[in-house]
Amino acid sequence: MIRLGLRLTFHGGKEAAVRLVVTAAGVALGTGLLLITLAGINAVNSQNARYAWLSTGLAPSSPARSAGTSASASASAPDPLWWLLSVDEVTGQLIGRADVAATGPRSPVPPGIPHLPGPGQFYASPALSKLLRSTPASQLGDRYPGRQIAVIGPAALPAPNSLIIIIGHAPGQLSRVPGAEKVTSILATPPSGCNGNNCLVGAGINANGLDLILSAVALGLLLPVLIFIGTATRVSAARREERFAAMRLAGAAPRQVSVISAVESAVAAAAGMAAGFGVFFLLRPAVAAVPFTGAPFFTSDLSLSLADILLVAIGVPAAAAAAARIALRRVHISPLGVSRRVTPRAPRAWRLIPLLAGIAELAVLVGIGHPETTSGQIQVYFPGFLLTMAGLIIAGPWLTMAGARVMARRTSRPATLIAARRLADNPRAAFRAISGLVVALFVISATFGTITTMAFNRSGPSGGAAASDTVVDQFSGPVSGDPVTVAPLTDAALAVLRAIRGVRGVTIVRANPIGAQVSFPKWGSIPAGLVSCAQLARTPALGRCPAGAAAAAIPPGGLSPGQFQAAQAATVWPAAAISAQRLQRLPVQSIAVGTDGSAPAIERAQAALEVTYPYQGSPATIGEINAQNPNHLTFALEQQLANVMILVSLPVAGCTLAVSVAAGLSDRKRPFSLLRLTGAPLSMLRRVVVLESAVPLLAVAVVSTGAGFLAAALFLRAQLNYSLQPPGAGYYLIVLAGLAVSLGIIASTLPLLKRITGPGTARNE
Repeated sequence: MIRLGLRLTFHGGKEAAVRLVVTAAGVALGTGLLLITLAGINAVNSQNARYAWLSTGLAPSSPARSAGTSASASASAPDPLWWLLSVDEVTGQLIGRADVAATGPRSPVPPGIPHLPGPGQFYASPALSKLLRSTPASQLGDRYPGRQIAVIGPAALPAPNSLIIIIGHAPGQLSRVPGAEKVTSILATPPSGCNGNNCLVGAGINANGLDLILSAVALGLLLPVLIFIGTATRVSAARREERFAAMRLAGAAPRQVSVISAVESAVAAAAGMAAGFGVFFLLRPAVAAVPFTGAPFFTSDLSLSLADILLVAIGVPAAAAAAARIALRRVHISPLGVSRRVTPRAPRAWRLIPLLAGIAELAVLVGIGHPETTSGQIQVYFPGFLLTMAGLIIAGPWLTMAGARVMARRTSRPATLIAARRLADNPRAAFRAISGLVVALFVISATFGTITTMAFNRSGPSGGAAASDTVVDQFSGPVSGDPVTVAPLTDAALAVLRAIRGVRGVTIVRANPIGAQVSFPKWGSIPAGLVSCAQLARTPALGRCPAGAAAAAIPPGGLSPGQFQAAQAATVWPAAAISAQRLQRLPVQSIAVGTDGSAPAIERAQAALEVTYPYQGSPATIGEINAQNPNHLTFALEQQLANVMILVSLPVAGCTLAVSVAAGLSDRKRPFSLLRLTGAPLSMLRRVVVLESAVPLLAVAVVSTGAGFLAAALFLRAQLNYSLQPPGAGYYLIVLAGLAVSLGIIASTLPLLKRITGPGTARNE
């Protein structure tokens, strides 16, 4: 039987070859996406592990887990290392800066470098080394004293474009810097293990918080692909059923037919699986370049474990064999079940139950609340979304039948009537063609609804041009991040800032000794800093003084609490009763530099501030400060994953539709040929084909999009207590484009009708 199955597979004619190629292509696509998903999860963990050392001194570390010393050195209490971690910024990019000073030969060494740099030496990552060479020293290089002795190796770089520098100092020099501390080991706990709060700002992600999102992404990607695989295995299903039924009538046992079918499926699955690994390795460099976590991956990060490989190697062929077994269930029941072509039983209304159950499960969470842990949230949300998506597929045939019956009662045209009767006769086959697109529309609707609502609630106004033109240095402790005050700016340093071409004004916010406060409707009254009105007039992004005032009370950081908004420029701050002479002597809380928006002016102002006040915060434009908001970073990550889901699910759904329509025409060519022989014009048959695909597509698409928005609304209310916001124009453009492409795919198959419905087909030639 195995030899016969192989013979039928490779020498079964054109239909067998097409079926083999299409099935293998479907399996290859599914295998490739599954491998990329598994490798992506491994890549996130690998990247996070290389962020660990950048949180040394910010989170508790274990002396036994030094990343740069041997086990024997760790056991013998290595010499402490003076350590100061801080963040710089250039052209909107974060620079991780580690200032170090060894106290002895056994001081711990960070990963990626052979030994600690000495005083006046530094290591830089390859990306930062390139930037240092291409950027004028006054904009970047002057921040880092000394000379570069080598580049930092990949073991210390979370991403290929990471900007990291390790600067050496003498112990006596670094020990006097506020915030510097002694450490005995380099931290090896990734951001996922340090609670997300004690890690370098912007460095890494809490992978535990991504579990819920990645679960939804995997579900949204894999279900359309599984539908495509199932559709591909049914190419020429009618002819295969007839062939196997004939074998049964000739005396073949059900087991023998199963073996032949399994051989065909196994050959296609094996070829597709092998091709899927090829797809994975072909796409791996491109996938690695996509900044899913805010930074690209090294290609080697997208690796597969032995368990991943075995899961795919065993699971994919098993799924293909199961699909083939289900496709031939009528042959196994009775060989005459195919020959008689008995009309399948009409779908029952119970098919709506899974869909309603999935929605009900999400609705219950709105009332009772969601679990506190990430794993608990996955356990309650994942079944709800999965049940809703599966419910759409289960309910699809019943909805198709209901729409066909309504269409049949309201039409008198032959093409519409034939299409309606054929849809009502076998709604399962009609819905099968569009099931992939239905799932894709659900995924897109739920994704856009969720992302749009999160953006509405989490993102404030960008601040306009002022956000990108104004540099602010909010002084804070290098380790704790708490606000601090610094000595007043010297006349020489102020002259350097004002002499930079493109600088329009410098505003100094000073500590407030008179107890003034500023009131905000959302945050209440907060302690205020003091500012000179003459200076404030030169940085209009920060607000205005009342007429005639010499000084005003302003937020200590210069910016409104929470997030800077464009409305701050129109804010009139209350006047403060303090003399100009006394104001000049007060400690400084923050400095704002207004520029013309040019890159050289911004970078030179940042460099000058950092040279004047090293280790005290990171000068950045207001737009860059807003972009570092955790809500913005999370939203950017979610948007990246949403784009991936949309870009993958729609093409896969289109491929499913194309294969289904073409296979359906091939299976129905004899009935269509008989209709042509009875006088039915070709144009009418074409309208029948279009209606058979378009009517269930449009009808079920409405239900699918509605279910997607409803599921998103329930999730947002239960998880975040947000109300669903209507999506923007981008959503409607994508949906309309998807429907238009789907109709175009249906139309592209119409020329096949003329070729496959000739008299020879009617005579079974």
